[in-house]
Amino acid sequence: MDINTNDLIESCMRAIDKKMKNLNKLNIVVVGKSGVGKSTLINNIFRERLVTTGIGAPVTAHMAKICKEGFPLCIYDTRGFELGYDSQKEIRSELLKTIKEGSDSGDINKAIHCIWYCVSMASNRFEPQEIEWIKSFTEESRIYHIPVIIVLTQAFESRKAQEMKKYIESINLEVIQIVPVLAEDFEFNDEYCVKAYGLDALIEIMQEALPSEIVDTLMNVQQVNLKLKQKRAQAAVAAGAAAAAAAGATPIPFSDAVLLVPTEVAMLASITAIFGFDISKAVLTTLISSIIGTSGATFAGKAIVSGLLKLIPGIGSIAGCAISGATASAMTTALGEAYIGVMTAMLKGEITTKDLETEQGKQKMSELFKERLKIRK
Repeated sequence: MDINTNDLIESCMRAIDKKMKNLNKLNIVVVGKSGVGKSTLINNIFRERLVTTGIGAPVTAHMAKICKEGFPLCIYDTRGFELGYDSQKEIRSELLKTIKEGSDSGDINKAIHCIWYCVSMASNRFEPQEIEWIKSFTEESRIYHIPVIIVLTQAFESRKAQEMKKYIESINLEVIQIVPVLAEDFEFNDEYCVKAYGLDALIEIMQEALPSEIVDTLMNVQQVNLKLKQKRAQAAVAAGAAAAAAAGATPIPFSDAVLLVPTEVAMLASITAIFGFDISKAVLTTLISSIIGTSGATFAGKAIVSGLLKLIPGIGSIAGCAISGATASAMTTALGEAYIGVMTAMLKGEITTKDLETEQGKQKMSELFKERLKIRK
């Protein structure tokens, strides 16, 4: 059975595109006074800088919906919260109406999934009006089960932030967590720098609180918690390995083992979506040729499988004429883990997409695969 390299790449590209387009939209409401650092928080936690001055379509008198075409995230930014009781009451009413409309639609893409209530630690104050607003809102919205997280922004001094957190916890508000964060590094008079922190913890809390149908989207859009991306990607590898094992329950003829390719293509698409990279055809070509060890236009299914098997210690030596379920699973796992290694290196900036287009980059990619799979030359 022969397979054309270009067809294989095109199949991967279509699967990735479909996976990205089918991600559900994550909708987050951000509440808080002007100047508490909402924009800085949003722009640093997600891989797209959504918030710029004047951008956002108004959906109510006090809320603007901020989205970007092709990016599965919408931020509902509240405005005028600092204007006093009447304005805050109107915001609560508008927000409850928006939540109800989303819930009544039955469409998860229109539902509100999470609310961040931002309090600035720069002022070191959590005012009685804010406490009352949260109490009233959580009581009125209880039937919708929307998780509310209090985010202590601009938390330059961790000790004060922890004191504020303990104080708010003592009030027993109906919120799932209180998270101190510093969204970006902050320098004091060019003398010393306080490093950003807390964003990864916020994502971890959200992952636990969000509906399961939204978690892949969260992993796609966030850029601050690499461990969670890796964990979610490893789950995709496990699913792919299980599918491969099932396919190999009846041993697959060695020359026909290319039939495993659709399972592996789907797995690679899932991993790519989780990491949120815009993968080009050139990058995929390099990745696949690095694994298979050839960049020829056409090669036999047996050659593909042979290339993969050689990368797996203890399996590459088999010369049988059939692939068992265990071997198919191991081969798929090896491929997935190596791909996660590539995505991780790209996220860390150790490899760029431009690097992959050079001979040096291709060599580095091959070395990375071998290192991840513990391959000896």
